[in-house]
Amino acid sequence: MKSVFFLLVSAMTTTMTACHSSTTDSKPDNIVDTSNCSKATLANLLTQQLETATTDADFVMYLEDWAGETFIYSRGTATMETLYESASTSKWVSAAVILTLVDKGMLSLEDTPQKYLTATEWPVDATSPLYSITLAQLLSFQSGLNDDAPCNNLPNRDFFECVASIAENNLTAGTAPGESFHYASNHLQVAGAMAVRAGGYADWTSLFTAFQQQTGLFVHSAYNLPSITNPRLAGGMTWTAMDYIDFIRAFKTSAFYSSGDIVSMASSDQVGATPISYSPAYEGVQEDWHYGFGMWIECHSPVWNCQEATLVSSPGAYGAYPFWNKKNDYIGIVARQGTLGTFRNGYALFDGVRSTVDSWAVCPKP
Repeated sequence: MKSVFFLLVSAMTTTMTACHSSTTDSKPDNIVDTSNCSKATLANLLTQQLETATTDADFVMYLEDWAGETFIYSRGTATMETLYESASTSKWVSAAVILTLVDKGMLSLEDTPQKYLTATEWPVDATSPLYSITLAQLLSFQSGLNDDAPCNNLPNRDFFECVASIAENNLTAGTAPGESFHYASNHLQVAGAMAVRAGGYADWTSLFTAFQQQTGLFVHSAYNLPSITNPRLAGGMTWTAMDYIDFIRAFKTSAFYSSGDIVSMASSDQVGATPISYSPAYEGVQEDWHYGFGMWIECHSPVWNCQEATLVSSPGAYGAYPFWNKKNDYIGIVARQGTLGTFRNGYALFDGVRSTVDSWAVCPKP
């Protein structure tokens, strides 16, 4: 149960003293009485809750509502400018970068790896089920490439040689594309290789540099783990919280796409009825989340019963938690770097104050 994992001192019962429920026409959700709602009071309450929250690592929490009003709370030495190792928070970014090539018509979601990769880079022949893998299946973790290659974590390996190893490791794995959702690093590594070749770039660093220059995003961040020459696209960034929140803001407004179609697809459920063979979300918080393109579609239930994406996120194994609440139109991040495997601890910081955050987010400015 959540109470086992989320050891927070909660003051949720006092939330409604700062924001009374009623039906109004306030933007964007009808859950606050604008005559009684105080954003300052809610911010003070949120600060009190975070001050008493149990945590195993220093953190900073940043929130930004639909109107641009912000809330920042930091614990210890954590700041918006601190550099953090990304773990899986980079999945959202990697998918978004790859999708810029789809937006430009240089890639298609129906493309297969062999369209862009040589037989040496992608040693899969037409008799293999892996031959039918599509970019959409790679971005939604349904490609069948479920057995991770150790070279994803080795700094001295060549990026494209590692992609070849991914293919070789999965040729006899027995999972065909589209048969299951399996959270793993391989999918994005192959998708990134396709994007590099499709765009005519020398490597992923060159592609990401072009993205930085075109968007002005991630000026303090880089893909450098395990190395610049063999970056792990599913978890190899180093970023600052300010860089990441700037990215989420730009993503949700389609600032670096020609329309909102890509954002709508990426942040919608791409799993559907496909069986889930491995989900760290279910293991960590016992909730049946689905997946879009590079991001989780959160469903706060042990069995999937969500009709549309309310909140999308890309939490990392060190406990960082970037998110976008689509229903209430606010964005945020919990930036921290605990020990490996503490995803649920970072998520707990947000989940423990979720009710107050939701009320703060929809409350009009003072």
